[in-house]
Amino acid sequence: MNGGSNAPEPISRNALRSARRLLSRRGREEAGFFLVEGAQAVGEALRWTGRTSLLATIDPQRDRALVTEAQQRGIRVVELTDADVRALSETVTSQGLFAICELVSTAQPPAIADPRLVVICAQVRDPGNAGTVIRCADAFGADAVILTKGSVDPHNPKTVRASVGSVFHLPVVSGMDLADAVGWARTGGLQVLAADGGGRSLDDLARHDELGRPTAWLMGNEAWGLPADQKDLADQIVGVPMWGAAESLNLSTAAAVCLYTTASAQRR
Repeated sequence: MNGGSNAPEPISRNALRSARRLLSRRGREEAGFFLVEGAQAVGEALRWTGRTSLLATIDPQRDRALVTEAQQRGIRVVELTDADVRALSETVTSQGLFAICELVSTAQPPAIADPRLVVICAQVRDPGNAGTVIRCADAFGADAVILTKGSVDPHNPKTVRASVGSVFHLPVVSGMDLADAVGWARTGGLQVLAADGGGRSLDDLARHDELGRPTAWLMGNEAWGLPADQKDLADQIVGVPMWGAAESLNLSTAAAVCLYTTASAQRR
C-alpha cells in the first residue's frame, strides 16, 4: 500500500519503545494497554467494543482489509520493518501484525445476572495453558474465566496468542482470591466442581444429570494440581476417566473435556 493519503506511516521510535514496554507485566499495568499479535486476534481486537489505539503491520497490502477497518474506526495505523517485528514479537515466525488495546481483565467479580458455566483457575501459571483455557471457555459458551491470585497475567503475549482472540469475547477476571471466587460462584447459584484425578468420574455425573446445573469448574496449577485446602472449597472432586496408558491430561485438555461435557449437558 504505497502512496495515497491513507497509506500508513512508519512507526516512530517513541511508539516502538512504548509498544515494547507492553511485553512486560509492569509495562502493561502502568500503561493500561496490552499488545495483541496475529491476524485472528487483531481482527477480534478491531471488532471489540473497547479501545484499540494502534494497528501495526509489516505488510499493509496483505492486511488491507484490517487496515481499512482500523482507519474507518479512527485507529492509528503504522507500518513496521523486519527489525520492528523482531523487537515486538516473541515468536519465531511472526505474522508481523499487531494491535495495542486497553486491558480487558478486571479484578472485580464478573457482573453476570444468571451465570451457567464459569472456569476458576487456581494459580495457573503457564501462559499457553491459560490462553487455551480461555479459548475453550469461549468455544463452549462459558460466561467467564477467573484467574486467581498467583496466576499468569491474561494480557501476557503468549496467553493472548493462545486464546486466539477469545480474550475479547467473554469476561476475564484476574487477581481474585480463590475463596472469594468460589464464594461469588456459590452466591450466583453455581455448584463448584474441582477437576482432579482420582475424584468421582465425570461420566458418572453426566449419567446422573448432575452437569445440567449451573457449574463453576475449579482447575488447579499445572505442576501440583489442587492442594487439599483448595479441594475442600469444592462441592465435589471430579476426574476425567481415561482408558489408555497416559498417566494424566494436561490442564487445558482436562478443561476442554470438562467444559464440553458440562455445556452439552446444559443444552440437553
